[in-house]
Amino acid sequence: KRVLRRAVESGVDFVDTADSYGPGVSERLIGEEIADDSDVLVASKAGLLRNREGDWLPRGDPDFLKNQVLCSLDRLGVDTIDLYQYHRPDPDADFEASVHAFAEMKDAGQIDRIGLSNVSVEQLETALDIVDVATVQNRYDVGNRDEEAVLRACESRGIGFIPWGPMYAVDEDEAGSVLDSVAERRDATPHQVALTWLLRRSEVTLPIPGTSSVDHLDSNLEAARLELTDEDLRELNDIDPR
Repeated sequence: KRVLRRAVESGVDFVDTADSYGPGVSERLIGEEIADDSDVLVASKAGLLRNREGDWLPRGDPDFLKNQVLCSLDRLGVDTIDLYQYHRPDPDADFEASVHAFAEMKDAGQIDRIGLSNVSVEQLETALDIVDVATVQNRYDVGNRDEEAVLRACESRGIGFIPWGPMYAVDEDEAGSVLDSVAERRDATPHQVALTWLLRRSEVTLPIPGTSSVDHLDSNLEAARLELTDEDLRELNDIDPR
């Protein structure tokens, strides 16, 4: 709760969570601390079920999704969720039916905006034929650019792109060594450089670094003020992504 409050006081106006984080715990903490703050857009997700073994199990059948939005509304303590995202397409559920379920939630006033997560360009186009999509949340970082085509599709359509795992590259051999080098020159941390690269990568990109302490939060926020030179960006752009 201290992290959440410090984030808002520091100007953060977007917080991302999911019903499966905890499960349920993250939404409840956000609901108790900041969900009623009109200056903060709170995003959550449905479509993954956590079991006692910690597995992430895709569940995209419409009845499950419609039940989960009720749980999310209750835990967040709001009448309408600002942004609700389909967490991951379920191979055992019809993708169009899952998207239609989100469209029905929007029509019912339960959610304001619809997002997708872990989708391909083709799935994004399919969803856009059904409903307006505000954001796409896929894995993307300086060391992993498998979703470049999805990012560019979002750019061309004016859709927000939310890269999850934005700092995973810090722990990778090639990307990590370049991040270390740039960070040393800029008197920064490799994590800050990884975030700054994403912020400079595209105008539609909004990274969501996991943040577990106030100190960690303050360090992440410094990335928005970090200046990278053209040389720095060339080195980072030239990393051979996995």
